[in-house]
Amino acid sequence: MKLNEKEFRAVLLGSDINTYSMARAFHEEYKIKSKVIGKYYTGPSYQSKIIDFEAHPDIDKKEVFIKVLNDYALLNKDKKLILLGCGDNYVRNIIENKKSLRNNYIIPYIDKDLMETLIKKECFYKCCQKYNLDYPKTFIYDRKMKHDFKLEFPFPVILKPSNSVDYFAHEFPGQYKVYKIDDNAMLLKTIDDIYNAGYKDTLIIQDFIPGDDSYMHVMTCYSNRLGKVKLMSLGHTMLEEHTPHGIGNHATVINEYNEELSLKIKNFLESINYVGFSNFDIKYDARDNKYKVFEINLRQGRSNFYVTSGGYNLAKYITEDYIYNKDMDFVIANKKHLWTMIPIKIIYTYVNKDYLKEIKSLVKEKKVTNPLYYKGDNNLKRYIRLKKADKKQFAKFKKYLGE
Repeated sequence: MKLNEKEFRAVLLGSDINTYSMARAFHEEYKIKSKVIGKYYTGPSYQSKIIDFEAHPDIDKKEVFIKVLNDYALLNKDKKLILLGCGDNYVRNIIENKKSLRNNYIIPYIDKDLMETLIKKECFYKCCQKYNLDYPKTFIYDRKMKHDFKLEFPFPVILKPSNSVDYFAHEFPGQYKVYKIDDNAMLLKTIDDIYNAGYKDTLIIQDFIPGDDSYMHVMTCYSNRLGKVKLMSLGHTMLEEHTPHGIGNHATVINEYNEELSLKIKNFLESINYVGFSNFDIKYDARDNKYKVFEINLRQGRSNFYVTSGGYNLAKYITEDYIYNKDMDFVIANKKHLWTMIPIKIIYTYVNKDYLKEIKSLVKEKKVTNPLYYKGDNNLKRYIRLKKADKKQFAKFKKYLGE
């Protein structure tokens, strides 16, 4: 079937590795070209042969967001359009403006009230407590407390915003996505810096769970339109990014199987009647042998292709559900594969040596995928940009992790 004969198309909002990974998943499964709408003509999705890219610098503004999407829907009124946000701000805009978008859009998202409950971390942790999901010891800091508060767990601690969308709307020098704080003086100064920049919501202070990047995990799930979980895929992080704004982003992941953890998260999602993709950040705590959840993202994560490359195409799950009305069986993914967005040499240099043998074995067996390098998307200009970006990764890891 030719590209323009399909009755549906994917519309992906963003421009980073998340949009490209989903576009590749749709192209691999259905041979369709996705529409990607971002802010600027840059990033992995730009100059791709499998993507129709469009940039609007003011796409975050409500009136621009609605107009751009509705104009595109009108031009494709004979097609069903699967709309996916590939960043938190895009997901929020989709959920808040559902009723203003044309009816040929398929919008696989929860409603605004549940969104507000889940993205505000202190509310999310209350849900975790209710549904028996473990999470780190947590203190909710309110600006009204000023410097008059006391923690019930020792330093070092983790400090992060409860509302990440509002936090990144107020940039300041030295801003990090997440902070590891070693003492009280550093904690108070960082809190003051955040609020002086204009942030208005609460902050989360948490017990630091010991362990390097390899203690981190990611769980990606798909819940169908009826709120039933159909796919769960656990990824074991090998390396993360360590730049100020990228800290915590996955750089290398190996698929892993954990039935007990999967079923606990499945129960949580089905109990709150969640629909669409979800993504959990998790860290293993060796002190009590528990997997502790940090947050839920109301979308597929940046590293989502670890699921697709492991044999469970994410585009297929949402398309079979909403386009072809198929009820897919529930599955917990159980195929080993190495996903990476960095060169293999960097992995060999910085990964926890306990996992080096397994990684080398997967590489030898050719069970390794960098989603950005796709045979179906040969483009010289784009290839050169990717190689230049790879070269910069060596410098980044050396700067933040040393030799």
